Amino acid sequence: MLKLLLCCILATLPPQLAADGAPHTYTKPVTDFPWPEPRVWTDGIQYYSVATGIRQVMASTDLHDWGGTGVRPSEDMRRLRSMAKNFWAPDVAKVGDSWKMYLTLYNSAEDSAIGVFDSPEAGGPFTFVRKLTRSVDTGIKDTIDPELVHDPSSGENWLFFGSIGGIHRVRLDARGENVTGSYEHVAGLTIEQDYTRSKVFEGSYLHWHDGFWYLFASSGNYWDHTYRIVVGRSPSLDGEFLDKEGRRMAEGYASTVMHSDRGDRFFGPGHNGEIITDDAGQDYIFYHCHDIKIS
Repeated sequence: MLKLLLCCILATLPPQLAADGAPHTYTKPVTDFPWPEPRVWTDGIQYYSVATGIRQVMASTDLHDWGGTGVRPSEDMRRLRSMAKNFWAPDVAKVGDSWKMYLTLYNSAEDSAIGVFDSPEAGGPFTFVRKLTRSVDTGIKDTIDPELVHDPSSGENWLFFGSIGGIHRVRLDARGENVTGSYEHVAGLTIEQDYTRSKVFEGSYLHWHDGFWYLFASSGNYWDHTYRIVVGRSPSLDGEFLDKEGRRMAEGYASTVMHSDRGDRFFGPGHNGEIITDDAGQDYIFYHCHDIKIS
């Protein structure tokens, strides 16, 4: 079975190039145990991370050395097991005065949902609130991989999500617990339109930089070297996202940020988490990849 590890790399924008113009290479994962679809956040005191399977929350003070806090992300795991077979790709963000976790509750592409959880503390535990959106209600296949984005210019909260049914966005209320807008297709083709998955996107992550929102996503097959991180950008969260050639992400176009070649030890980089700037002003991007030596 392939194991997805938490990895980190120094990041610049455009992120596929180092300062000298040469591509970055992968040298060493942050973890030597599976940590797929990583999310990283901070309360200003320390950093936290959680991943698919939500076994526990990890914590770090320096982004390099991570240890388990012993806190389960949810107090309601037994009840959740009655709702879904799998728990994928959590996202954690501060909304108002509390911390929210958005989690994929997955049974199948046609029976998938995103649940919202709440905690007064950044590191949890997170208590289940409700199912926020369900594929059986919207008809959007693979209602997975949530990303909560707060727009400081408008005060609005947005949820980005999706995979083989396309990446979508929708407005949420001020508490981040209810859908208030209509669903809009933002990026990627559907699996019926592209069975190769080269133009099918998943793993949304939004990052504000120098007047633009950058929409990071992953394309290709997550189990092999075709999986890669791609990006497009828009001046607003409700606008059109374009690649560096000016082509629409909604039509399956995006600029490649990070990729691997067949035979590379670390292959299939994807589903990146946050880009975080440390106290020294250095940017880091977190993502997962396979290590061929332990796959």
